Amino acid sequence: MSTRRRQIYEGKAKILYEGPEPGTLIQYFKDDATAFNAQKKGTINGKGVINNRISEYVFTRLAHIGIPTHFIRRLNMREQLVRQVEIIPLEVIVRNVAAGSLSKRLGIEEGEPLPHTLLEYSYKDDGLGDPFVSEEEIACFNWATHEEMQDMSSMAIRINDFLSGMFAAIGIRLVDFKLEFGRLWDGDYARVILADEISPDGCRLWDLATGEKLDKDRFRRDMGGEEEAYQEVARRLGLLQNDDGGPGEVFDLSAHRGRLRGKTKPKK
Repeated sequence: MSTRRRQIYEGKAKILYEGPEPGTLIQYFKDDATAFNAQKKGTINGKGVINNRISEYVFTRLAHIGIPTHFIRRLNMREQLVRQVEIIPLEVIVRNVAAGSLSKRLGIEEGEPLPHTLLEYSYKDDGLGDPFVSEEEIACFNWATHEEMQDMSSMAIRINDFLSGMFAAIGIRLVDFKLEFGRLWDGDYARVILADEISPDGCRLWDLATGEKLDKDRFRRDMGGEEEAYQEVARRLGLLQNDDGGPGEVFDLSAHRGRLRGKTKPKK
């Protein structure tokens, strides 16, 4: 990582640097872990390496089904090249199963399947604790237009359908996840595209057979085993080499902060 390039923004889990070409940024994944709007802070060794790889994989798969994204390509273990967008100040939360804040707010037992997929929106402001907002509030304060809301909600449903099937195929239940979108400007016209990342940081992922949590809830709830949980998701996606010498990249996360021990095997 060059120390000379200009930092654009630093968030809780990533740093954005000026990209090599106009309209691009370099997205760097940190090992920092936060919860409860940064009231709890810590480190999950190798998390940035795993999240970079998982997010690359997911965004690439989504592009194949026609979801426009900011992802261009992965540069190295912790960085990827992305398109520069104007972030819409909303998080779209997609819920399939009651968990987390939904269970607390409405008194629904965690793990209860929802009658249908639920979309919620929160206003991106750490100082306010990312409060939940209604579509009426979004329209009132012009955080997104009606057309942009339609684009985001329809993409969120398509992404959920695809990812639910993708994770179910590897024995993982997609409980809920958050998405962020941005405006990609072309002159006076802007289109909405998927931005940020999709990784165990922003998803609740439970083992289908056992219910074991394979996401950041292990950190939030002091359960331990965060590194192993993130690695397990990557392993099931085929991004870590199995003991039988399967495809993928080999990350020695337990030994030293996500150092690459092998090379990507050539695709057949």
